[in-house]
Amino acid sequence: MQSLKGTKTEQNILSAFIGESQARNKYTFWASTAEKEGFVQIARIFIETAEQEREHAKRLFNFLEGGEVTVSAAAPAGVVGTTLENLRQAAAGENHEWQHMYPEFAKTAREEGFPLIAAVMESIAVAEKYHAERYEAFIKRLEENSMWVQESPTTWKCLNCGFIVVSKNAPEKCPACAHPKAYFARLEESF
Repeated sequence: MQSLKGTKTEQNILSAFIGESQARNKYTFWASTAEKEGFVQIARIFIETAEQEREHAKRLFNFLEGGEVTVSAAAPAGVVGTTLENLRQAAAGENHEWQHMYPEFAKTAREEGFPLIAAVMESIAVAEKYHAERYEAFIKRLEENSMWVQESPTTWKCLNCGFIVVSKNAPEKCPACAHPKAYFARLEESF
């Protein structure tokens, strides 16, 4: 592969690395809030996504060739809000990444002769889209007060011990391990 030094692609990689690193930290902060508010599944999703963002950052970092690179990047100075507010911030960031940032960065990489980097950025965009969809699903549940309630019977799984029950509502307390309702998630989800 030709050298990245001095290219727009090099700057884009560093900008994306910075963004992924920031997202990872925010998601870790927001996981603590979700846990405190009783949303164990959402906390775990934030942690899982934080680790995935770390992997994106690592992949991008490995393309860099060292030295000083100057970038001018604006980043949302997010706050730690409620879980719902944090999910909205997360979804907005993920939507920006997969709809705009990564497609633009991939286009530039391809134009500058870096097809592998373009393909990696397009692949990361696929993951970011999934992250956004997942966050949006939880936003909807919190807004509709349907986190642990369904109109029809659903299979619920205790995230602590694996107990399974079919019901319209998650149990108030797991009969197997006594953990609260906050530990139940819909089993059919691949989240």
